Amino acid sequence: MRTVIASDHAGFYFKEKIFQSLVDEGIRMTNLGTHSTDPVDYPDIARDVGEMVAARRADRGILICGSGVGVSVVANKIPGIRAGLCHDTYSARQGVEHDDINVLVLGARVIGPELALELVRTFLAARFSGEERHVRRLGKVKEMERKYCK
Repeated sequence: MRTVIASDHAGFYFKEKIFQSLVDEGIRMTNLGTHSTDPVDYPDIARDVGEMVAARRADRGILICGSGVGVSVVANKIPGIRAGLCHDTYSARQGVEHDDINVLVLGARVIGPELALELVRTFLAARFSGEERHVRRLGKVKEMERKYCK
């Protein structure tokens, strides 16, 4: 699985830890930055991850900012992106299984680094269920996206 990760300055340390842990586990990772704690604008970071996932140059994305809210809002503006802000393993797994989220969003000022890594592993291990009710609901989401993204 090709995975892309990025953060703003608030999520820099989490991103670095998660990136290195996943690389050490043999997961194909691309680190889009930021590469320091110097302030950056979160919309740029979220756009970069969203565009890679939407273009299928990555299978999944991980975004980290202070609360997770800002990058979540931005990523969800990109057609084809279903970003989920998760702070528990149930949501990280269920978000993929039921809602087919393709970008996991984390708040570095909300959770600790060990939980963040556990959430990432849960997200990456989960698969969309393909159950009829979830496919039907996802179809409605995609139809709304087509309608409002003209």
